Amino acid sequence: MIIGGHISLQDELLSDAMEHAFKLGASYVDVRIQDMESERITVENGTLREYQTDRLKGVGVRVIVNKSLGLASSTIIDKQSLVSTVDFAVSMAKASNNLAKPTVLSSVEPKIASSKIFCDVHPSDVSPEEKIRLTTMANKAAFAVEGVTNSRTILSWFHDVRDFTSAEGAEVNLETNMVGYAQLSVALHEGKLEQVSDSRSKCSGFEFMDEQEFQNFAKETSELANKAVKSRTPKTGKYEVVADPRIIGVILHEAFGHASEGDLVRTNESILTGMLGKDIANDQVTIIDDGLVKDGFFVPYDDEGVKKAKQVVVEEGILVGYLHSRGSAEELHSSPTGNGRAQGFSYPQLVRQTNLFMEKGNCSLEELIEDIDNGLYILGRGAGGGEVDVGQGAFTFKVGPSFIIKKGELDEMVRGVSISGMILDTLRGVTGVGKETEIRTSVFGGCGKSGQTVRVGLGGPHVKIREMLVGGS
Repeated sequence: MIIGGHISLQDELLSDAMEHAFKLGASYVDVRIQDMESERITVENGTLREYQTDRLKGVGVRVIVNKSLGLASSTIIDKQSLVSTVDFAVSMAKASNNLAKPTVLSSVEPKIASSKIFCDVHPSDVSPEEKIRLTTMANKAAFAVEGVTNSRTILSWFHDVRDFTSAEGAEVNLETNMVGYAQLSVALHEGKLEQVSDSRSKCSGFEFMDEQEFQNFAKETSELANKAVKSRTPKTGKYEVVADPRIIGVILHEAFGHASEGDLVRTNESILTGMLGKDIANDQVTIIDDGLVKDGFFVPYDDEGVKKAKQVVVEEGILVGYLHSRGSAEELHSSPTGNGRAQGFSYPQLVRQTNLFMEKGNCSLEELIEDIDNGLYILGRGAGGGEVDVGQGAFTFKVGPSFIIKKGELDEMVRGVSISGMILDTLRGVTGVGKETEIRTSVFGGCGKSGQTVRVGLGGPHVKIREMLVGGS
């Protein structure tokens, strides 16, 4: 049952379940209850291809018995099921005794809190016909662009309510709405194809959807694909570059952010292991992980009921902290940072980023470009995938259609651009930081780790980098 945004189980029922866990030998127990609904509408070349609706609801129990962790979940939420779930979690903990690494959680002050995203128009209150109409009109606007051979447009939203209760006294309720749209356009020119995709999302109600902006966005994505397919690829080599906020966000999240996660640091899987207090970047670089940031994903508390701190990871080039769950904080003799996150009620909490970004500097884009004789302005719109080795700090990413820089001016567009490097060399090679920061998030996916996906935000300002290996022709 959902009452005023809260998934309600009688306090007596939760108390009885936790008391039952203690009688079975548990020294710690928490209960997570989740109720999530979502929709995804896909229109391709003027035809409705998909109208998908999902509902996820259930309860997860975490216990510690003799320093052994036990997890269990159920999609049935009632007294009998909750007791059975506790029984199974305790039996899992006892079965893993002496077989798994001991689990000890760092001490925290239990929080009693409720937080939600303001929603003027709930997506479920908008008719399916209206959602299909909006998506179809945007798709047609994109398909009408000259040279475009395929147009796929998607509208998606979710409403997620999570309750966390622990035997320590924590009671945290979070309610999140998120809405977004995406466009994929394929253009053909002289036998060549170029695909460009882009999306926009916001933690908001359906008021985020503006019909004209949706159509303009879809059309602009097609126009970019049509322009890019007529462009050449750059010559492979090392270039001085200016990276836009999207690409900086991807590089930081994938190649640096994961390396700052306490569990990977503890197991020596991170290039940042043992580097606290060391100079790892140019002194213009400050990197922050913050759960409450404009245009980012909404994480005021993590899935362990811990208030999400504004965690400074790098301060003026110095590594000053890692990201922690309660478990990794205990192991590394630190404090939890509110980064214990889970995909849903049936998943264990892992150390995950929230909104990781670089702080702004004091340079305009023109100032970053003006003294570059031969370089590249690399852009994230239309970027593809990549590969990262967190232990080595190596990365390779496919970026979107970008621009040659010649004698301090933006020149021709180029396509098929990839970038490679070592993350610490890249951060030490920063020579200028822009004065405006952009953060982005997405309803269409998120960050993957250990079989889980959580939504995150990423970004930063424009950043000038002394040298980067660029792949092209």
